Amino acid sequence: MVNQSRRHFLRSSALGLAALPLGLGILSKTAFAQSLPRLDPSAPSAQALNYVEKASDASDHPAFESGERCDNCMFYTQDTQGCQLFPENSVAPGGWCQSWVAQG
Repeated sequence: MVNQSRRHFLRSSALGLAALPLGLGILSKTAFAQSLPRLDPSAPSAQALNYVEKASDASDHPAFESGERCDNCMFYTQDTQGCQLFPENSVAPGGWCQSWVAQG
């Protein structure tokens, strides 16, 4: 009977350890996503891609076309207002940058 308890303990421990990274990954992603600071348009990375917080402010940029906004770009993440191009920041849903690509 002692052997069965030991086997049960080892099996449960192995399964728990295998599931731990998944659980930590989900929790840390959620916690990190909720605390993303808004991207400052004067930041070097924002300026490199001509990011603006209001898409209409980019109307004089040659790459801009009407209707292009962060919230309809393939790099935008709706639930966190994050952008894959600016992974440490959130962006304005109505913003724009020259790397805009249609969702598809």
